[in-house]
Amino acid sequence: MTPVRVLQVVTIMNRGGLETMLMNYYRQIDREKIQFDFMVHRADEGHYDKEIEELGGKIYRMPPIKPGNYHQYFKLLDEFFEKHQEYKVVHSHINENSSFVLRAAKKANIPCRIAHSHLSDLGLDWKLPFRLYARYLMKDHPNYYFACSKNAGKWLFGKKHTKFNDVMILNNAVNAGDFKFNETIRNKIKAELGITNELVLGHIGRFNKQKNHEFLIDIFKAVHQKNSDAILLMIGDGHLRPSIEKKVEKLGLTSHVKFLGVRSDIPELMQAMDIFLFPSLFEGLPVVLVEAQAAGLKCIVSNTITMESDVTGRVEFIDLNQSPGYWAEQISSSPFEHVDTSKELQKKGYDAATMAQWLADFYMNYYPVETKKFSVL
Repeated sequence: MTPVRVLQVVTIMNRGGLETMLMNYYRQIDREKIQFDFMVHRADEGHYDKEIEELGGKIYRMPPIKPGNYHQYFKLLDEFFEKHQEYKVVHSHINENSSFVLRAAKKANIPCRIAHSHLSDLGLDWKLPFRLYARYLMKDHPNYYFACSKNAGKWLFGKKHTKFNDVMILNNAVNAGDFKFNETIRNKIKAELGITNELVLGHIGRFNKQKNHEFLIDIFKAVHQKNSDAILLMIGDGHLRPSIEKKVEKLGLTSHVKFLGVRSDIPELMQAMDIFLFPSLFEGLPVVLVEAQAAGLKCIVSNTITMESDVTGRVEFIDLNQSPGYWAEQISSSPFEHVDTSKELQKKGYDAATMAQWLADFYMNYYPVETKKFSVL
């Protein structure tokens, strides 16, 4: 059977949260029946691009969405959907800008148009008025509303849709088996990083304002004052990384903070951690927090993150108004052992293999009956 093709719309397929979630589903879905193709909005190659092509996916490049190029962008969208009439499902993950893509998809009579919310806030920058305008235009361009959490759905789609339960929560599922605790891997990674018996705190996130790295370093400074052997692993990259590195140097913590950059071995690195820290200013429902729980880690996070993210009972929420010293106290009193959480993840729908089957069934509703080989849940 020739697989049907579903268009996933993203910014760039780098190792971010929603991109990792999409790849978790893509790897697990039956690709003899369904293939994912990707519309991206960057000329640069994404970290996952080669894997996408190896799995049989196509990548279409569009220009970045900017206020000054709306007219050109709308024209390119119309031309794309005129040329590619094979798509009956467009699944857009670019938050408020999904309104533009799904407007063109509706104009092209594509029957399934999914807007998927991955954030619960935008933050403040010069583009905020334009982004709010794009959110206002969402209206009836989608005919399905997905979100990673209730708060994310409420933020993008408003009270109208959440009131009538129109928003479907698609869990940020992970390949739970990849994160199962393994003492041999833990010892190997620690040896590679030059770590012996130190307390290892870990953080994974893009170096931008949202992830609140300034405060994270303040927290670690307070931890280090209590435990001079503590180590902080910082995984990720971004435009604020140089300033955070300077702050670490200024505080005299250079030998205790390891900047590891963008990594493809996240499950292995999590084996080396004792506690996962995540003091973000806002989030949807972060995939990396589900991954940390899959690794059995105790997670200490900001109370700006939805309570829905506590899938396993291993997440502790702390108010961002609390001092770094208070955070350090909670970290010092937390249990450090890894716990097997696989049953909880599967039970609550956070195992990618289970959820990929649900998503495949949903997509297949929009393709001819003769191509269906499995029932809709």
